[in-house]
Amino acid sequence: MADQPKPLMPHATATWLVDNTGLSFEQIAEFCGLHILEVQAMADDLTGSKYTGRDPVHSGELTQDEIEKGQADNDYRLKMQRAPVAVSRTKGPRYTPVSKRQDKPDGIAWILRNHPEISDAQIGKLIGTTRNTITAIRERSHWNIQNIQPKDPVTLGLCSQRELDAVVAKAAKKAGIEDEAAPVETTGGSDREKLIEELRAERQANEKAAAEAVQEAEAAAWLEAKRAAEDAGETAEPDQA
Repeated sequence: MADQPKPLMPHATATWLVDNTGLSFEQIAEFCGLHILEVQAMADDLTGSKYTGRDPVHSGELTQDEIEKGQADNDYRLKMQRAPVAVSRTKGPRYTPVSKRQDKPDGIAWILRNHPEISDAQIGKLIGTTRNTITAIRERSHWNIQNIQPKDPVTLGLCSQRELDAVVAKAAKKAGIEDEAAPVETTGGSDREKLIEELRAERQANEKAAAEAVQEAEAAAWLEAKRAAEDAGETAEPDQA
């Protein structure tokens, strides 16, 4: 049983089992590969995240007979009927969480303003958007153009600083902006270097602020989860009543 695979979506599966069966918290925790306190917190609605239940019977990972065996004997350990199929990502635009998608236009506008040398194809791949959207923002025909404010995509969490720098460097090299061997005009070169330095400083400041915000959020979430686990451990019993 130690090598038994776990459900594809363990938290969602545990939520469904808590709501729809009489299995013990320990049985559910072992089957889903979770700590028993996590399952108890789900049952008491103490978790910070609310999961939509996923029926393991419908997905073929568990049978109704297995559930009935477990309900009849608290010592019975549920057996996985069919291991979940690993999902591999196909080539295509970058996936962006739903909570971040509304920020895409702001990130696109920032790139168009600060790095016009980056092609639409590169922006689409970096941000995970379409050329139609990029064109609409560039031509100011986007339906929400009045509310779009250029913001660094790194700060918005749409891409990493390393990814952005790589795209900027590639586009600059292709456009000949940073070709050290090529002669440049004194005035134009100094202005360009000054702009590049200003943009780099802005990105570094935004990256630092974003990192600090993430650290603070993680610390707060950890503390909240710890308190919830402690409360659940004090009030909940090992098995469902």
